[in-house]
Amino acid sequence: MSDKGQMLKINLTDQKTERLTISDEWYRDYIGGEGFAAKILYDHLEVGLDPLSEKNMLVFTTGPLTGTKAPCSGRLCIGFKSPLTGTIGMSNVGGHLAPMIKKAGYEVIIVEGKSDNPVYIYINDDEVVFKDASHLWGLDTEKTEDRIREELGNEKVRIAEIGPAGENLVKFSAIMIDRHRAAGRGGAGAIMGSKNLKAMACFGSGQLHVDNMDSMNEFAEKARQELKDEAFAAGALKPFGTPSFMDSINALGLLPTKNWQHTTFDAMDTLGHVAYHEHLNVKPWACFGCPIACGRHTEIKDGEYKGESGGGPEYETLGAFGAKCYIKDLNAIAMANYICNRMGMDTISTGQVIATAMEWYEKGLIDDKTTEGIPLEFGNAESMVEMVRHIAMRKGYGDVLAEGSYRAAEKIGKNAQDYVFQIKGMELASCGVRASKGEALSHLISARGADHLRPFASVIDAFGYLEPELGINEKVSPFEDSNKKWVKPFMELSMLTNLLGVCLFASITLAVKGSTWTGLYNAATGNQENLTNMLKCAERVINLERMFNAREGFDRKDEKLPVRLSKEPAVDGLGKGNVANEAIMLDEFYEAMGWHLDTGLPSDEKLQELGLQ
Repeated sequence: MSDKGQMLKINLTDQKTERLTISDEWYRDYIGGEGFAAKILYDHLEVGLDPLSEKNMLVFTTGPLTGTKAPCSGRLCIGFKSPLTGTIGMSNVGGHLAPMIKKAGYEVIIVEGKSDNPVYIYINDDEVVFKDASHLWGLDTEKTEDRIREELGNEKVRIAEIGPAGENLVKFSAIMIDRHRAAGRGGAGAIMGSKNLKAMACFGSGQLHVDNMDSMNEFAEKARQELKDEAFAAGALKPFGTPSFMDSINALGLLPTKNWQHTTFDAMDTLGHVAYHEHLNVKPWACFGCPIACGRHTEIKDGEYKGESGGGPEYETLGAFGAKCYIKDLNAIAMANYICNRMGMDTISTGQVIATAMEWYEKGLIDDKTTEGIPLEFGNAESMVEMVRHIAMRKGYGDVLAEGSYRAAEKIGKNAQDYVFQIKGMELASCGVRASKGEALSHLISARGADHLRPFASVIDAFGYLEPELGINEKVSPFEDSNKKWVKPFMELSMLTNLLGVCLFASITLAVKGSTWTGLYNAATGNQENLTNMLKCAERVINLERMFNAREGFDRKDEKLPVRLSKEPAVDGLGKGNVANEAIMLDEFYEAMGWHLDTGLPSDEKLQELGLQ
């Protein structure tokens, strides 16, 4: 590295700060981003720690490509121990905060301790100021951002904040950035709430150093051309954003519908990407340095919620509040999304929790008395929107659902868990598994709980992509439980984007190649790495996160699919008649990873190979 990176530690208890230099060994072994976060959490969090204890940390990390000319380089990783799952928590978010952190001179910001009273942090280059936030407590995220910018007199400041959901310690509350970018998965918002931290504002005036600008320009142009040349990225994701996934995933029988009772939803005339852009007023929204601009800013044009506006809904929100809840009303889905953004909640978990409650209601496990008068029938858009508000405020039955679907089912008992869709305590996203067995495996093996993006394996088996750089040279059946060794290199490429500080969506359909990211990394740092070594670093982080979870008691016993997906054959879609056999998948994947078949934990030989012994 040409320059030594700086780490800023902020202690809320005594309002003291400390600046540390990041070691050369960390850069060599972990690269940056999620790698640094995993290393810090593994080294410094005590085993068995209550996630809402003041001893938990929030670790904000950037990557070596963050804020550079590399496309899609606005990503920020936030690491913590998750209050939802008890596993390592890693939430990755876009927007414009991460480059601002680097311009202020930092690659890592660690927040620990707990303030006696509500505060927000203002980082202004070298200066760190603790400001009273009592007057902001209770405000939604949009009002919080507006008020802080007004108080600081700086429209360019970038802010990470929580809304009432985080203050109320909702287990799947989010940290919001740029009003509608969510660090959503795992409950990072509740960590901020438990620390009495309303927001972290940052402004940096520095310039980012790149070792070889000519090479950076060359590889940045190559990456942008790869994005232009990939059919889905250029022809669907750019003009229609993430809602473009709705039609294709539905067509492949991968859209969880009516709480996973079906795999397709006859609603593309209202929820498909064309209908979405006709029914709502839509403007593209881009994170830092992104030529795709897959984000949407929308406004409701008519009906009960006319004039309401905000970011999204993205694909996952359409799936969560739409298909899973059996709701075709796009206005209601958009409104539920706006409320989640303003309250600071993960739309994936919120929608899945409500969908599960709707099936409990359908099966008679809960009733109007339980829900305090909210009829939670499938398809009831009004009840869905109301319950979103109740969860954020922990009002009525919303207080139970705010704990997540697994804990809520424990309160009911009986067979309530049969209708819960979670792994390691985290709700599944809107990516089906019985017509994409690779996606089933992705959900199972993720360190942070059910995860559709580590990797988004449907790209290979269901969509049919190949990637010679990863040794994926032949088409893979989406219906077979075996033949899953290819998930390992694809998982490593997905992790690599999180280490570099770039967006997975640039490589989600294998548009930007791993070799191109490696070239950009070398240009930024002056190193001369190859893709093999970069993927080895990603593998090291994957194994380190697994060892974090192991000491918290997680192993193979926790990698089980929900009952319906492994026992009940799909009733429709391309995967009709299929179930997913997790035992076959896990055995083959563990073997490829060098993990013990009985526990799913890394062998001593694997840990030694990775320098983690």
